[in-house]
Amino acid sequence: MRQVGMNGRGLGCGCLGCGGGTLLVLALLGGLAWFMVIQPARNFLAGLSQPAQTQTQPQTGAQSSGGTAPGAAANAPLTRAEVQRFVRVRREVRNALGSSFTGVQQVWTDIQNGQSPNVLQMMAVLRNAGSSVGAARQAQAAALAKEGMSPERYAQVRAAVNRALGLPTVDFAQAAQALQNGQLPDLSSTVQAGGGPDRALVEPFRRELSATAAAGLLGL
Repeated sequence: MRQVGMNGRGLGCGCLGCGGGTLLVLALLGGLAWFMVIQPARNFLAGLSQPAQTQTQPQTGAQSSGGTAPGAAANAPLTRAEVQRFVRVRREVRNALGSSFTGVQQVWTDIQNGQSPNVLQMMAVLRNAGSSVGAARQAQAAALAKEGMSPERYAQVRAAVNRALGLPTVDFAQAAQALQNGQLPDLSSTVQAGGGPDRALVEPFRRELSATAAAGLLGL
């Protein structure tokens, strides 16, 4: 019969005792999950919500020229003026994202081609955009104030524009929130048919709107 060493340790028993190796592996995996998943998600969400406390009120002049009042109906019909404002806000967001937009654009292209992103791809995007998403959010808040459009209405216009253009729907910001809450995010995307009553409103801006649509992955 095979003898066990004098210290009584068998296979897998190290200085931490039997089961200590397993605990060490679990601890390492937990640390990797924190630094590679949870912490980047938190940093991204912190940058995304940064300007919320300092956001300025829409300018009176912008509202008098057809801006969106804070109490506007949730599902009010889309107007040409709102599409124009949306385009201008998106330009500011795109400029503020800088070089990090390239990685976002690549994932967006894959989604458009029918490929569903995985968590690793999402985290790579969030890490790359983490340093610039705060600046992009601030640029968005400033542009919204200038255009007289509320964040809520901007989100509604973005959804209407995406529907009219037939763009897929997926939001990494919501996925990051799920990860922060310890939940597995839903990264499935829905490719919309496009068209509808708003198509004529967005068609003149199709090229630019399609080029900046990747910012929507970041909730911008």
